[in-house]
Amino acid sequence: MMNKAVLNHGNPKELEAKRIAEIKSLSYAERLERLMAIIEVSYALKNARKKRK
Repeated sequence: MMNKAVLNHGNPKELEAKRIAEIKSLSYAERLERLMAIIEVSYALKNARKKRK
């Protein structure tokens, strides 16, 4: 399961390094699960914009 989201304020390079380390620590299945979630959100946003026009 994914942990509760926490807003981070800090050096962008440090935050990027943390994200990269987090992703590298995930299993292949967890990475794929995250990718699918991003694709689903992207698809939903794309279709929501079309319906407004």
